[in-house]
Amino acid sequence: MNLNDQKNATVNLDLNKQLELLDKQGSEAQSEIQKLIEKRDKLNEQFKQLREETRELKTERDAINERVHELKAQRDQTRTTTLPVIEEIKLAREKIAELKKKTPKRSQRDLQKELDDIEWKIQTTSLDLKEEKLLIEEVRTLETQLSAYKKIDQKYRKIHELEHGLKEVDETGDKLHNELSTLAQKSQEIHQKMIAKIEEAKKTKQEADATHNAYLLAREKARQLEEEQRRLQFEERRIRIFERQQREEQRQIREVQWRIEEGQRQQETETRKTTEKALKEKLGSQAREKLQRGEKLSWDEFQLLAGEEEEEESQD
Repeated sequence: MNLNDQKNATVNLDLNKQLELLDKQGSEAQSEIQKLIEKRDKLNEQFKQLREETRELKTERDAINERVHELKAQRDQTRTTTLPVIEEIKLAREKIAELKKKTPKRSQRDLQKELDDIEWKIQTTSLDLKEEKLLIEEVRTLETQLSAYKKIDQKYRKIHELEHGLKEVDETGDKLHNELSTLAQKSQEIHQKMIAKIEEAKKTKQEADATHNAYLLAREKARQLEEEQRRLQFEERRIRIFERQQREEQRQIREVQWRIEEGQRQQETETRKTTEKALKEKLGSQAREKLQRGEKLSWDEFQLLAGEEEEEESQD
């Protein structure tokens, strides 16, 4: 192997190692890209789910807030209706205080007992006209005296009715207030959940965006690796073509050299044959001259002449 072949082999080895490394890095990059795509898509799906849950929580919170608004209006309306009732109770108590100033010193019970006794007497006793008239006058006087107590009783009954109605209104107001407080608390809890969902969705979106950016970088890296791989593959093909061309040139050179050497060998062979033939003819001529002179031939000379005879016979 010549120096160029060794150099090309070294270059090919380096290229193969680089291609193997690039292939490995490319596979790792594609694997990383797939993982990033799956993670990004999963995060985007989570973001959509969180956004939908946030929308549902907002709808629920808004509905509760609307109900809270209605309850506040009802509660305020209830409080508004209680003010006239309270004022009426106040006026009734003031009227009672005025009536009490007009009541006689005797108690209502005593007056009522006396009235009942007189009426019983009128109904059960035989009276003359004068006695009956006097008793009737006493009845009128007692009724006049009891009228203040009766008015007070009426006011107390009215106050009782008003307080009873006020109690019902208060109970309704308490119910409204309790429901309002419960709903307000629930609204606050839902709002906090919604804020937490929004924050979680925000972080998820940020992570999804970061993952997408990482995916873009990984894709760009993979593209660069592919370009480098294509460049090296092209270089490898170029070197292979160059090597084939070199081998073909070397083959042609060897073939030319072989032809030259073969021509030289043939020329040398022809020259040797010609020289040998001339020498053989000279030696044969000398041997025949010695034979004609009757001189003794050497073994080589004898063999030479014998060979010439055989050749002549074979030619005939």
